[in-house]
Amino acid sequence: MEEKFMDEAVRLSRTYMERGQGGPFGCVIVKDGQVVGRGWNDVLHSGDPTAHAEVNAIRDACKNLDTHQLEGCELYASCEPCPMCLGAIYWARPDKVYFANTREDAAAIGFDDAFIYEEINRDPAQRKISMVALDKTNAMEVFRLWTEKKDKVTY
Repeated sequence: MEEKFMDEAVRLSRTYMERGQGGPFGCVIVKDGQVVGRGWNDVLHSGDPTAHAEVNAIRDACKNLDTHQLEGCELYASCEPCPMCLGAIYWARPDKVYFANTREDAAAIGFDDAFIYEEINRDPAQRKISMVALDKTNAMEVFRLWTEKKDKVTY
């Protein structure tokens, strides 16, 4: 069964890459043996650098399931997720992730995410993109209000 869903993710990667929508990446999300979300790399077509296959599939599945969590789901990605997609996957909380191509395979064709993994571990002041912490007084007030909010939904 896993191969059937991976084949669909790979089919999406090829179809939309050939249409010029973005890189060769596809993803499907499955719940109870049914595809509930589909995504492909749509960066070039949408002009959105976050329009990766996994993020698009997560958005599609959450919309279709009317939820912000994907517990009980499995994610099939044609390639090992990049750091951004990995973060999105952890926030979405599927039960399992399957992937075909590795990050090394992606690097070999020009999609090298190693520098992002390295940047994540650096102190913000040492990152290649300047990151400056400003006064947090007002922002901390919102955090305080969140902790007191009685009707919040935690996630």
